[in-house]
Amino acid sequence: MQGCLNIIPHSLLFEFGIKDHLIEVHSNDRYLKYFFKNEHGDIPFDIFAASFWLMSRYEEYLPFKANKYNVFDHRSSLAWQNDFLDKPLVNSWCAELSKVLKQKFPTIDFKQNKFEAITTIDIDNVYKFKHKGFVRSIAGVVSDIRYGNFEQLKQRIKTMLFGQTDEFDCYDYLVSTNKKNRTRVIYFFLLGDYGMNDKNHPSSNLTFQKLMKHLADYSLTGIHPSFASNFNTRQLKIEIARLGGITHKEVLHSRQHFGMLKFPTTYTNLIQSGIKNDYSLGYTNINGFRASVCNSFRWYDIGLEQESPLELHPFCLGDVCLEKQSGSDPSKALEILASYVKIIKFFNGQLITVFHNDMLANNAKGQQWRGLYEHMHSVVNS
Repeated sequence: MQGCLNIIPHSLLFEFGIKDHLIEVHSNDRYLKYFFKNEHGDIPFDIFAASFWLMSRYEEYLPFKANKYNVFDHRSSLAWQNDFLDKPLVNSWCAELSKVLKQKFPTIDFKQNKFEAITTIDIDNVYKFKHKGFVRSIAGVVSDIRYGNFEQLKQRIKTMLFGQTDEFDCYDYLVSTNKKNRTRVIYFFLLGDYGMNDKNHPSSNLTFQKLMKHLADYSLTGIHPSFASNFNTRQLKIEIARLGGITHKEVLHSRQHFGMLKFPTTYTNLIQSGIKNDYSLGYTNINGFRASVCNSFRWYDIGLEQESPLELHPFCLGDVCLEKQSGSDPSKALEILASYVKIIKFFNGQLITVFHNDMLANNAKGQQWRGLYEHMHSVVNS
């Protein structure tokens, strides 16, 4: 069509179901990396099909190499294999598309997104030593003696018998720091039954319940579905009901424990359980943009070929991955963190970070991470 912006379509958006397309990634100064190439359009690839392929996580519906938890491994991703996992590629493509449109139609105007930052806190173990019950506490003492961990035994006894502040009890610090920095925070609580991969405190513990109510007064709260709930939808609904019953608030937010995200099962179960916003779309062992985008969006169910009511909020940066990537070097960690803040601010995206209460603990390592946590907020607010 003359006088228009022409994009030659790939077949992807006209198909039903899943097909294993041959993906060839090309490099380009303007579009960085792209695929679904064509020779005759104003843009050298089908930007809509390629964006849909990345954001729908199309490759996670196909056969893939799984990690030890039998979920998608980042090394199987097109982004990791072609070195753009650390880039919100779809945002970059959108920016270039707007330039091309502006050249052809100078009077066109675009609504601008607004940068926002959301800090999320996963609480897998609310306390290190306190309130674990008689049997688990005695088992911990026996384990410390058996393995010669006498320093931990000393700390355990001081905490349990002599009133020393529990190492993982950093909640007053979090409330005051987040309030000072006007940080938007979501706390995710693990409320599953005790098991091999769910070593949390019982949800019936009154001190734990009091803490959840206290934090819910200052911030949003969400469910951290247990490992076991991935195989039992009824268990997921029980855990959501537990949180709602304790906080007396509707539970609308979730993030999967251990990064247990499977397409489409996980999201289908969450929708059936009343969840409206999920924060699981990221990798738990490497920083980066799993869906190659730094904005929230509605999940598209490829099996049903329809947009769902579930809003996905991709995270790109986590404390565990940051520690691993930086080699526990605080200055290197700050450098990595600043680079992510810079690129997301450039695209007016959504910066979602993941921290754990045990990383911000009352110990020497925790003090280091508190410094980084506070620096992050100063960079975000600058």
